Amino acid sequence: MFVLIAGGGRTGAQLASLLLSENYKVRLVENRPDILARLHLELPTESIYQGNLTDPEVLEAAGIKQAHALAACTDSDETNLSLCFMSRKMFGVPRTIARINNPRNAWLFNENFHVDVALNQADVFAHLIQEEMSLGDMMTLLKIRRGRYSIVEEKVEKGARAIGTPLKELGLPDECIIAAIIRDGQVTLPRGSTKLQEWDEVLAITTPESARQLSDLLSSAGHPERDEVKH
Repeated sequence: MFVLIAGGGRTGAQLASLLLSENYKVRLVENRPDILARLHLELPTESIYQGNLTDPEVLEAAGIKQAHALAACTDSDETNLSLCFMSRKMFGVPRTIARINNPRNAWLFNENFHVDVALNQADVFAHLIQEEMSLGDMMTLLKIRRGRYSIVEEKVEKGARAIGTPLKELGLPDECIIAAIIRDGQVTLPRGSTKLQEWDEVLAITTPESARQLSDLLSSAGHPERDEVKH
């Protein structure tokens, strides 16, 4: 798969590095000399193309006609919208993904500008913080299906309600599947008759709502509340 990335800031550079590690074909377009100097230290030279990001001739020379996807990662919402629009209308790129810098502009990133996926960094970050706060000690390892499902990990605490009960009798919601249990450094694939033990590490695929129910089962009966601050 060939991905064209517009913008060589930290977001674009990190994305390029990640995709290259997964054996994607990547071309990153950038025109700022200081950013280009850094990119040449971080990425293969053949993955970098110098030129004006919104110049159709530059995009064509960078290979946009062969690209399966465009990732508009600049720090300008106007530029990202223009890139998505040109990519689809002029070059027929099948998929466009755009970074939203200012949350107030999020309403513009839609089908009118041919934006298939819009990533609002402030909104994503805020929701992640909210989710992690609500899940206590549970850790989110990976988001899948655009964030609807996650792979999470949590240890079974001493005194947890789930200890000693077969998984099939825990009453887990349909949207929560325990995929693996790590016990004494060994990974096992659970069955319905499997019983959790104290300090097992549980890996599960779940929605945010079901993750909270799972966390309740794996946590100790009560958590000490923070003492009220007295003035």
